[in-house]
Amino acid sequence: MPSPPVLLRCADRTLDLTQPVVMGVLNVTPDSFSDGGLFASLDAAVGAGLRMAADGAALIDVGGESTRPGAQPVSLEDELKRVLPVIERLRAATTAVISIDTSKPEVMRAAAAVGAGFINDVRALRGPGALEAAAASGCAVCLMHMQGEPRTMQVAPHYTDVVGEVRSFLAARVAACRSAGIEPARLTVDPGFGFGKRSEENYSLLANLQGLQRLGFPVLAGTSRKSFIGHSIYKRRGGEEVESHDRLYGSLAAMVASILSGAHIARVHDVAPAVEAAAIADEVLAAGR
Repeated sequence: MPSPPVLLRCADRTLDLTQPVVMGVLNVTPDSFSDGGLFASLDAAVGAGLRMAADGAALIDVGGESTRPGAQPVSLEDELKRVLPVIERLRAATTAVISIDTSKPEVMRAAAAVGAGFINDVRALRGPGALEAAAASGCAVCLMHMQGEPRTMQVAPHYTDVVGEVRSFLAARVAACRSAGIEPARLTVDPGFGFGKRSEENYSLLANLQGLQRLGFPVLAGTSRKSFIGHSIYKRRGGEEVESHDRLYGSLAAMVASILSGAHIARVHDVAPAVEAAAIADEVLAAGR
């Protein structure tokens, strides 16, 4: 169950996490697992971001490099060209907090300079210079757990105690952030659904997000359209393939489960239905308090 009211400092804006909020996924890449290529042009990307804000997204997560299994690296120059114009225009046109989904310190600094207020790093600021760049930015930071690297993370993931191991990793990264001067009011944690985890491990994490709450920071959950949802639907349909864009209902169910289990921020592809479902989950939580 979500912890008491939380205010997250996102550079010059403050995000109220008293109630669960939705983060819209805006991939400006040609190869993301679900929406690659859909928002490759600047106008298409900005238009999609504005629709997310109008549909109720509190944050818009702009990514210029795919982190799907098997994804290939993107050059610094290409990533900057993809994300900076989108961030700058969205910042000027909406009150939603703009997030940059990157592991590169140069991109973090440049994105913050044009208006990003949130850094979403799948490597939890472990790259050279990332801690320092995030600390200096003033942005909120999401620290995500990932076993391995995007190109190989789903080859043979293994855990003895997935909840305990993820919590220990995130606790260590929080400590590193604190040592680098990042204030607690700027930190969030993410168990990394689908990042080096088998289906059963994703469900164990989904059922036990309260264990991550004990770290004392807001929890972000990104379950939208993930493979473990497709696998579950596949089994129930008797072997019928389920493409990523056909996982809406399963994604909404997983998102509601994550909120009831302790998530404060839900990272989603389908903002409008997610906002409505999150409101119902919050009503359930309020009735149980």
